[in-house]
Amino acid sequence: MAELPPSEVRYSPESHSPEGGSFVAPAVKRFDWKRFVVVCGAIVVIAACGIGMLAFLGFGYGPVPTLIGLAAAILPVPVLVSAFLWLDRYEPEPWKYLIFCFGWGSCVATALALAVNTGASVAFNVAGASDSHVATLVAPFIEELGKAIGPALLFFFRRKAFSGPVDGIVYFGLSAVGFAMMENILYMGRVYIQGSDQSGLASVGVLSVFMLFIVRVVLSGFAHPLFTSMTGIAFGYAARNASKGARTFLPLCGLMLAMMLHGSWNLIATLAQFEGLVILYGYFAFMMPVFFGVVGFALWLRAQDGRIAGRVLPVYVKAAWMSPPEVASLVTLGRRLTARYWARQFAGPEGARAMSGYQATATKLALLRDAAERGIVPADFAAEELRLLHELAGYRAVFTGRDPRTPQGMWTGSVYRLVFPDRSVREVAAPESPVVPMPLAPPPPPPPMPYGYGYGYGGPRG
Repeated sequence: MAELPPSEVRYSPESHSPEGGSFVAPAVKRFDWKRFVVVCGAIVVIAACGIGMLAFLGFGYGPVPTLIGLAAAILPVPVLVSAFLWLDRYEPEPWKYLIFCFGWGSCVATALALAVNTGASVAFNVAGASDSHVATLVAPFIEELGKAIGPALLFFFRRKAFSGPVDGIVYFGLSAVGFAMMENILYMGRVYIQGSDQSGLASVGVLSVFMLFIVRVVLSGFAHPLFTSMTGIAFGYAARNASKGARTFLPLCGLMLAMMLHGSWNLIATLAQFEGLVILYGYFAFMMPVFFGVVGFALWLRAQDGRIAGRVLPVYVKAAWMSPPEVASLVTLGRRLTARYWARQFAGPEGARAMSGYQATATKLALLRDAAERGIVPADFAAEELRLLHELAGYRAVFTGRDPRTPQGMWTGSVYRLVFPDRSVREVAAPESPVVPMPLAPPPPPPPMPYGYGYGYGGPRG
């Protein structure tokens, strides 16, 4: 790994104020017509496909089956979306990108898959083949490709949105959740119509929807996100690889693996029509091991962001941009949650929000530097690094110094310069295992300190 020096501007109280002269007013950006056209085009495509799918459902199924299918299909969506957002807590992604991926999967990918699968079904029937060939040969290919195109556009045009495999899982997984929701509407609406028409009773149609809900949502509702997460993991690793060959080869391998898993599951479901036990063998011997394996791997990847922060950020400690306890508090999710609780206790809701923002920004800084050390150095690396460092200082100013049990002082890059009760200033070496003090109850406030020493372990006071 290449050794990169941190920002040459060392931290000081004056460097975070306009009077200090380190802040320069940003230049007024010109209107980006290219970005405007791309954004408008994406909105138009997603909206058009969404309207087309609604029209197809409305005219093909009618309002009642559509509403019943929608009610059943939308139930698991909050659970799945919440799971992906929870996975993304170390470095939350912009909402606009998350909404784009979900909208792409639910509108564009489903419209594309519906058109191709329908055309393939007609072609196979003309050739004398059954629809099962579409499920095993065509559907996995077009559905995984359709779900992947939207997040892949972010990868190619908004590369900064991808900092690692966790981002890939979140983006591609949300696209798959949107796709699964719309597909379930199609299946459940169709089952309701078939059950009602065959029996003449609407209750039978509702019962058919309930049985399908158990199979498609309760037992295998994670299938589409599971398959597509393979593509997301590959794209995430490609984003952290400096090799052009790897950035091309890895996404293709991930997409092929997603198609293979999808096709294998569809084949199991097809064979179950002839032998019912096949679905049980396939579910417990194939689906569940893959599911738990991917979940465990995703949790390991999630914790990796904390490990990267602990490995990369100490360079900023030596440059006096961060203190040792700050880096220690970022290593695990448990410490991060404790830090938020501490900030809320002594700085209120505003402090908790500031601590959350601080942690997200610190993770971005760690991933930015880790990518640079891997050889992926963006042209604006120095400017982005300095922007994130100043952003950290801004968040820090909200909650630092509020805890009266924290010693007054400042970190110089090598030692603490602390103010003792007798108002003497001494230099103290950092402990071997720095831990942020977070008492459960605030003690009586300390005596007032001389002006100019309002700095705690975490950095400057606001």
